[in-house]
Amino acid sequence: MEDKSKIYMKPYLAGFFLGLILLAAIFISGRGLGASGGIKSVVVQAVSTVAPEHAENSSFYAKYTHKETSPVKSWLVFELLGVFVGGFLSGALSGRLKWQLDKGPRITTKTRKIAALTGGALFAVGAQLGRGCTSGSALSGMAVLSSAGFMSMIMIFGTGYVVAYFFRKLWI
Repeated sequence: MEDKSKIYMKPYLAGFFLGLILLAAIFISGRGLGASGGIKSVVVQAVSTVAPEHAENSSFYAKYTHKETSPVKSWLVFELLGVFVGGFLSGALSGRLKWQLDKGPRITTKTRKIAALTGGALFAVGAQLGRGCTSGSALSGMAVLSSAGFMSMIMIFGTGYVVAYFFRKLWI
């Protein structure tokens, strides 16, 4: 008998539902999905609150301080909250809600944590340089048939395959 704790949604069905959510976001808000915009709203507001002079004098923050009055007015912040709440509920309802660190047999816990933090930081920098994260640049871009969206997706997966080739022995 199949172990119920290991049953996941079929990838094609999950992709179909993600597509429906993306189309609904475009129809309702006039914009696609994107997590980095919500994070940027929160960071800009936090810096503006804690260090208003720095935010006004910074070339980065000054671009956004006048545009964004409060993260509560950005629907992308609520999208992010929905992702966290949805992930939590999904894990709780499926019985898979627990703290764990996934790693291969040839990698230490410390190395795995350093690699995850480094990868997350590089992805954040890339999202800022690319003016959007994977969901914003690639998925939303492809949904409106943008050539930049297709190039983003090709580069994301292409880079993933190249990097995986060099790091695969840590996971096998």
